[in-house]
Amino acid sequence: MSLVPGTVRPRRLRSTPALRRLVSEVRLHPTELILPMFVKEGLNEPLPLGGMPGVVQHTLDSLLEAAREALAAGVGGLMLFGIPEHKDEIGSQADDPDGILNRALSLLADEFGEDTVIMADLCLDEFTSHGHCGVLDSTGAVDNDATLERYASMAVAQARAGAHVLGLSGMMDGQVAYCREALDAAGFTDTVIMGYTAKYASAFYGPFREAVDSELKGDRKTYQQDPANGREAMRELGLDLAEGADVVMVKPGLPYLDVLAEVARESIVPVWTYQVSGEYAMIEFAAAAGAIDREKAIEESLIAFKRAGSDAILTYWATEVAQRLQVEAAGHMSDRDARGGR
Repeated sequence: MSLVPGTVRPRRLRSTPALRRLVSEVRLHPTELILPMFVKEGLNEPLPLGGMPGVVQHTLDSLLEAAREALAAGVGGLMLFGIPEHKDEIGSQADDPDGILNRALSLLADEFGEDTVIMADLCLDEFTSHGHCGVLDSTGAVDNDATLERYASMAVAQARAGAHVLGLSGMMDGQVAYCREALDAAGFTDTVIMGYTAKYASAFYGPFREAVDSELKGDRKTYQQDPANGREAMRELGLDLAEGADVVMVKPGLPYLDVLAEVARESIVPVWTYQVSGEYAMIEFAAAAGAIDREKAIEESLIAFKRAGSDAILTYWATEVAQRLQVEAAGHMSDRDARGGR
């Protein structure tokens, strides 16, 4: 039996690879990928991370080498996290010009200038002996306003070191406005603030704790968002925009695609997503077990962020995916040339 005349056939647009490429609603591009990188003080060689196969804690030398590789692949930006040898209650290394993160920022800024976008994680958790993202009060709770003072000092130090974008990941109330005021007062009016608008208290950060040698005991539920809450993210978005955020972030990615889509619909500034360590690890370990096709799963996960409205994606696969996209683009051109196309 044939279909009645006029029956719509959506499959027509799926019939060849060329047609599917032509009608693709979203697509990946290397410049929309951002590579998170860890640099650790005191290392003599890169240190592989057990929970994140293929990811390492870098030395300054290996950081520079990996950055060059990322830029050659067309990756749009580099997000740096620093791990100091010395940690204390207030994270004093975080705004020290000789601290590992600020030295790494200066190294990349001197090497690449404005050829890429150099980003800095602006948070205290990598630098504190207690592992929290802020300063603790006498009861052991995170003191929001005292933490803002530390963030402002970090913002100026990171901008002075050469960071183009500051990623405010601590989820303190008022952090965007406080850092903006400090940056402007110090003359860094062009330094971009990326607010971690919707950062959830997620189980998917597990491997990251290894990556930054976290000292955290307990959790961060008093300042990171409750996974049960979606409307709260929109409240945070309104506050970050009012305070002057230039870019906003949703983190993690895949478990919060609904939040990402809503933020993307409402935001008047670019929206980014962080594909976090646990998301990375799930795909890597599932692929290693033979349960999924690794490359296809990576691509599908990134496409999901784009489809939900993300303008750029922080992913530990940034260089690998960018290289693959370059090869695919070159292959399409070679095939076309071989057929006599002009």
